Amino acid sequence: MLFKTDSLHFSGRNYFLVLLMFTFMTLAGCKDKEEEKSATQEPVDPNVVEITANLQSQIKLAKVANADVREVLRIPGSIQVDEQRMARIGAPVTGRITDIDAVLGQDVKQGQLLATLNSTELAQNQLTFIKAMQQISLQTKAVERAKLLLASDVIAAAEVQRREAELSAAVADLNAARDQLFVLGMSEKAIAKLAQTSQMSSFSSVSARLAGTVISRKVNLGQVVQPAEELFIVADLSHVWAVAEVPEQQIELIQEGEEVTIEIPALSHKQYPGKLIYVADVVNPQTRTVTVRTDMNNINRDIRPDMLVSMLVQSKPTPKLAVPVESVVREDDRDHVFVQIAPNKYRLREVTLGSEYQGMVAINSGVTEGDVVVGDGAFHVNNERKRKELE
Repeated sequence: MLFKTDSLHFSGRNYFLVLLMFTFMTLAGCKDKEEEKSATQEPVDPNVVEITANLQSQIKLAKVANADVREVLRIPGSIQVDEQRMARIGAPVTGRITDIDAVLGQDVKQGQLLATLNSTELAQNQLTFIKAMQQISLQTKAVERAKLLLASDVIAAAEVQRREAELSAAVADLNAARDQLFVLGMSEKAIAKLAQTSQMSSFSSVSARLAGTVISRKVNLGQVVQPAEELFIVADLSHVWAVAEVPEQQIELIQEGEEVTIEIPALSHKQYPGKLIYVADVVNPQTRTVTVRTDMNNINRDIRPDMLVSMLVQSKPTPKLAVPVESVVREDDRDHVFVQIAPNKYRLREVTLGSEYQGMVAINSGVTEGDVVVGDGAFHVNNERKRKELE
């Protein structure tokens, strides 16, 4: 079969080859145009967003600048008994324990009997007191007789003076014996009764020096105790101390009177407000730390001595690069801010955050001083960026 075109005759095979070549050239030309078009277009940066004038009017901008920021220091510590509300109680005299009237954990009142002991030392000192009283009576009568004899010219004045000196010495011995009985634990009332009746008692009482809870007992029946031994510890637990050790490199950031927060893991990480009442003047040479403490109200008795705590202390204000907290957006588990690169164009930039303080957050890296970032409204700008990224 033959085809006639402008006086040219082609066979069917030749016509098919021409048609195929024309189609290939057409497709190649289209591809070249597409490649040329794509080459002239700028690549789209997913971290850059251009916002509308309406959204621009709804956001607030902030400049990256230095601001006073306080860091929160987390210092490990423990609960301790308030030493001003604690009494270490021992026996006033050497003796053997005959009765114990207090048990561990018992609440006691001031002056309440804790234990009783039998002491030969106490009996000996009571005898010395009674003898001193008898000497006072004898020496007083001797002075009175001497004065009568002096008036009758029987003795000289020197003899009266000698007997008066002996009376003064007897008075001094009596006062010393009385003071010794006070030291050995006898009350003024008990001493007065001894002076009146001359009846000795070798039993001595161990009493609570203050109202509180018995938190330690180191005595058993029949035990021989000395005055230097600690038998009981009674503490008022309505107030306790939270004590922590601050590394010496951080102590310049802390000052007495600062507000702190005490976090107690054993109480479901409950937090208690407090104030630093003491910052030590010396460094512990073994641990290279400085002791700080705060007083805690414990009326409900929830807090127990030796509980572990974390003391959250705000450091002194230090100037640091900072932006408003509202400027920070979370993206892929990282922190970012939107930095202005044009009047209505912003770039998402990753930053490293520091501490927050009074609505500002410190920036450790990612921006420089003078950068303008989105403050209030950064969340909406990020939503707009995500919407355009999906288009």
